[in-house]
Amino acid sequence: MTFRDELTKRTEEVQKTVYQYLPEENGYQKTLLEAMNYSMMAGGKRLRPLLMQETYRLFGGNSQVVEPFMAAMEMIHTHSLIHDDLPAMDDDEYRRGRKTTHIVYGEAMAILAGDGLLNLAYETASKGFEMEPCNPAVGKAMAVLAKKTGITGMIGGQSVDVQQSGNPLDRGMLDFIYRLKTSALIEGSMMIGAILAGASEEETAQIEQVASDVGLAFQIQDDILDITSSSQVLGKPVNSDEKNHKTTYVTMEGLEKARRDVEEISERAIHTLDQLNRENPFLRRLILELVTREK
Repeated sequence: MTFRDELTKRTEEVQKTVYQYLPEENGYQKTLLEAMNYSMMAGGKRLRPLLMQETYRLFGGNSQVVEPFMAAMEMIHTHSLIHDDLPAMDDDEYRRGRKTTHIVYGEAMAILAGDGLLNLAYETASKGFEMEPCNPAVGKAMAVLAKKTGITGMIGGQSVDVQQSGNPLDRGMLDFIYRLKTSALIEGSMMIGAILAGASEEETAQIEQVASDVGLAFQIQDDILDITSSSQVLGKPVNSDEKNHKTTYVTMEGLEKARRDVEEISERAIHTLDQLNRENPFLRRLILELVTREK
């Protein structure tokens, strides 16, 4: 089986796990639940729960306690996409190859769908306490989930991105936005996988550094694809950064340097991962594949 075949297989397995935690569409709030599920079932790479699962396996994890956290992280990521696409943010009409949530359900319902997924995420992750009530790692994982997705993580980064939209950025502020807006969820995903599997504090810190570099490389590659790819390949509009007058890594450093830096940062992530002296060939290859992805 090729790596691509294995990636497809594992992504499908992750997706099935995530779907198990989606709400049933009934009751007076049925439209809200439909909008939430519409967004969650739009496809995507499922990268964050996949990285969480593979990091969990890297440290020898072998129970189902990681599964509600996998679903929770994907809910939080999808919540951020719904809100990113809103007219007040990026005002995008397509996401993952189909109409965005606010186009289909209206702006107000899309806001509520994002809010609903964010709250459902923490409700879902808390099931870990029921599954392993005597495992102190569950509480530690919950704390990481909250921190990496909140005001000192993803939402904090998004707030600076919105506030500075259309304004020139210096490198320090751009790095801050990327570290919080993109890297934080990847850091949280991999750290939670490590923590739930019993990794030490030192090992968890190393995983956080790996994930930080993965997130930065991933975002720079996203900037590259925004100007080199097509809407058909990406499943969303291209040149949206230019349309919204955003400073990106590419506009600041140039396309060729951005490409070189993606490769260098990814190699650094792999070097830190290898220092752990643990084996997960699939995780290692997955990180490298993020460099050359086309969508």
